[in-house]
Amino acid sequence: MAGKLTAGSGILLVTANVGSLFEDLDNLQKTWLREFYQTVQSHKPHFIAVHCQEVGGKNYEASMAHVDCFVKELLSSDAMKEYSRARVYLDENYKSQEHFTALGSCYFLHESLKNIHQFDFKAKKFKKVVGKEIYSDTLESTSMLEKEKFPQDYFPECKWSRKGFIRTRWALADCAFDLVNIHLFHDASNILAREKSPSVYSGMRQKALGFVLDRITDQRFEKVPYFVFGDFNFRLDTRQVIESLCSTATMQTVRVGDTNEVEKLIFRESENDRKVVLQLEKKLFNYINQDVFRENNGALFLQFDSELSCFKERLHELEISFPPRSSGTVGVGGECGAIILAALVEGGYPYSEDSSQGKQYMDTRCPAWCDRVLMSATAKDLVLKPENEEKYLVYDNIGPNVCMGDHKPVYLSFRLTAGAGKPNANKHKCCNVQ
Repeated sequence: MAGKLTAGSGILLVTANVGSLFEDLDNLQKTWLREFYQTVQSHKPHFIAVHCQEVGGKNYEASMAHVDCFVKELLSSDAMKEYSRARVYLDENYKSQEHFTALGSCYFLHESLKNIHQFDFKAKKFKKVVGKEIYSDTLESTSMLEKEKFPQDYFPECKWSRKGFIRTRWALADCAFDLVNIHLFHDASNILAREKSPSVYSGMRQKALGFVLDRITDQRFEKVPYFVFGDFNFRLDTRQVIESLCSTATMQTVRVGDTNEVEKLIFRESENDRKVVLQLEKKLFNYINQDVFRENNGALFLQFDSELSCFKERLHELEISFPPRSSGTVGVGGECGAIILAALVEGGYPYSEDSSQGKQYMDTRCPAWCDRVLMSATAKDLVLKPENEEKYLVYDNIGPNVCMGDHKPVYLSFRLTAGAGKPNANKHKCCNVQ
């Protein structure tokens, strides 16, 4: 399947919000696993990194027990039998409101991959990866990662946020890099998101993402290339999207009698019997024609995808060629030398969780590209090189035609450029290999 790690070897990064999988074990979870295994078999990676958000689902007290079964299935399945080493980090300690993030980072190493090490942040050394290990509950005591939950004042509307990040560092042969699992804040109200451009929520996400980037590039450790992949909850500029979709419509405002607060916005065509084009409520984005978000993979709406613009010097992304998702909708149900770092990322408008509706959007929010795989400039050098053959570089989602839950995983598969992330062991103690 794969040979020694050399220049041109591939990597797969996957990011997936898996919250809905634990609500429908028989349909959603089985479909999700089948599609994931097919992706692995298609790309034949040495190294698979799966970043999960909302581990245990929304009812985590009742569903957290199912997480262990999900992980055991991944570790023991026939599709993954050639991955003889693994590291799984699950933040399951939901009783600790101060620390709980519901993040899960899973790493699978192919049996033919010889020269791979993971960084110990306490000892400041790389250590050889041997066997399969699962860490859960209190990850704060695990020195093989850094985990932080965002301060509560970053998102004051939320009484108890589970948002934060987990960082691990890896060295493959002569190449070192960070992998960061992240979950940012969502839009709590479509009404409020429309009030100004960019929205107040966009500013909250910008602050939190800046916090993460500053943290992983500070002076405590040697700087290496980094990949940040997870559920960013990035939204299209709601105000601009509505202006585009409803340019000829008139708006009716419905207010709550007691407080005079805006409860609903109704956009009607000026003619055509004043047909309703869009209804907007706190958790409702009901547009008359969902197909516009699927046409040409939503390319028309990329112009409104602007939340990354303020990080253009620090974060890079390959061209998006998969459709947006809406938070709330989910569909249910290479060759030798490839390394895959799988980053499963949320789209935007949530997909329907009805297992028979693989492409249908829920009407809770406007579709957007929420799940992403982003990278530093130096990491981009690992991904892109002049001789890179297009067939080895893929940025796409998993399970496009089936229901995978309210998020479809997003992945980046590429061939590694050797030497671009080379640690200097003589200059920096943090790169000593043990």
